Amino acid sequence: MMEELVGLGAVTLLGVLEQAYFSLQVIYARRKYSVSPPTTSGPPEFERIFRAQANCSEYFPIFITVLWTSGVFFSQGLSSVCGLLYLYGRFNYFRGYSESAQGRLAPLYFSAQILWVLIGFSSLGVFLTFCQVYLNVDLLQELCSALF
Repeated sequence: MMEELVGLGAVTLLGVLEQAYFSLQVIYARRKYSVSPPTTSGPPEFERIFRAQANCSEYFPIFITVLWTSGVFFSQGLSSVCGLLYLYGRFNYFRGYSESAQGRLAPLYFSAQILWVLIGFSSLGVFLTFCQVYLNVDLLQELCSALF
C-alpha cells in the first residue's frame, strides 16, 4: 500500500518545502525593507512578496485535498504529475508576483488550470468509486463492454 502512495507523499513534502521557502522569503523581505511584524504594509516590493506568499498559503489546503483525493480515487501517477506541475506554477507565480503585479498572471492561470484538472480527477474518481461500492456498478467496465 505504501508504495502506491509514495508519489503523492513526495509531492506533498515538496509542497510543504515550497511553502517554507515562500515564508522565508517574507522574512528576508521584512529585514530588507524594515517591515516589522505584525505590520503587513510597506514598500510595494515587500507587499508583493507578502501577498504572493499569502496567496500561495491560501490555496495550499485546496491543493493538498484534491491532490490526495485524486491520487487515491483516480490515479496516483497522473495526480502526482499534476501536483508537480501545480507546484511549478506556484513557484513561477511567486517569482513573477515578487517582481511585478502583472508577472503573476500567466502562472496564476496555469496553476488554476492544473487545480481544476485535479478537481475533475477527484470528482470522477469519487463518483466511479461510489457507484462501484454503493450501487455495485462498475461504470468503467460497463463502458468498455459497450465500446468493444
